[in-house]
Amino acid sequence: MTPASGPGPAPPGGAIVVPRVGFTLPVEDGLSAPQLVAVAQGVEAAGFDTLFVGEVAGPEVFALLGMVAASTQRIRIGSGIVAVYTRSPALTAMGFATLSSMAPGRVVAGLGASSPIVVGGWHGIPFEAPLATTRAFVGALRAVLAGGRVDRDTERFPIRGFRLQMAPGGAVPVVLGAINDKMLALAGEVADGVFLTWCTPGEVPGKLAVVRDAARRAGRDPASLEVICSFWAYAGPEPERALDRMRRFVLAYAMVPTHQHAFVQAFPGLQDAADAWAAGRRADALALVGDDVVQALCAVGDGDTVARRVRELHAAGVDVPVLLAAGAEAGDPDAPLRTAMETAEALGLTSSGGAAGAQPETTGTGALAPTPGS
Repeated sequence: MTPASGPGPAPPGGAIVVPRVGFTLPVEDGLSAPQLVAVAQGVEAAGFDTLFVGEVAGPEVFALLGMVAASTQRIRIGSGIVAVYTRSPALTAMGFATLSSMAPGRVVAGLGASSPIVVGGWHGIPFEAPLATTRAFVGALRAVLAGGRVDRDTERFPIRGFRLQMAPGGAVPVVLGAINDKMLALAGEVADGVFLTWCTPGEVPGKLAVVRDAARRAGRDPASLEVICSFWAYAGPEPERALDRMRRFVLAYAMVPTHQHAFVQAFPGLQDAADAWAAGRRADALALVGDDVVQALCAVGDGDTVARRVRELHAAGVDVPVLLAAGAEAGDPDAPLRTAMETAEALGLTSSGGAAGAQPETTGTGALAPTPGS
């Protein structure tokens, strides 16, 4: 199905078709838990399809998702992402089962390898064999969520005699955060969806080709995989300040070794910036991140600017474009919701407001259905 850029003609039965759009809470903006929950409630009221919560060095993901689950009624919620190194599969399954019990049918498990900085530097865990570790984690997580006794005599994440004692309130599909080709292929092989980030609309088809080719080789239907893609967004009265702040975000993430591959096409001066960064010349590195680079990877301006990026991603094959809305400065509790509201208005989401009878637009995957087994 070709995605619409806004509400289209009502299908049979009078339902309104709206584009599926997601939102990631700005966990790096220094907001309090009550402030973030208020943003989540506003995003749901604005008609967004999915709300993701990341985990960096601020809120703990399951605690915040639990607050959101208890404070919302309709919106799908998920981790975006949980690192596969920092919790065991059994503990992670317990977290998702608890959320699913509170919000039946609304929970998505977003998983990923994270980075050496987070895993090794912050948590003191060796960042080894990310591909094999992620594959093993997904298999173990699925086994635990299935509800039976789990005995896995495996090199990574062995489990002996564990049985989940809280049944999920519904299926918990797995989406895999992926940047490089090997992880993209793994998503096609073992996940229910792929979570792209730092990806321009023009790069989406090439990445999806890798995912879908791997799915076919694994005997799976490529059309069954949901495609999610997040991007940093700002709609408000201070676009120049927001642009400068996002310039710093682009540089910081581009300098993470496991993430650099994502920036090659959009950031022509990447190698020069990396050399300057390594030499301690951070200001020189930042100067190489032009406005065009920032706008290629982010959407900074007004609601129409952000809505245009959503439409471009839909047209490129993304089922759920996801706004990660940051303020022009950290600590602004109003900026994320303002971006959400202005974008929702530009897309026509606010005309339905997530009301009963609204049908989400999709590029062909529909709702996620988790794949049995690993």
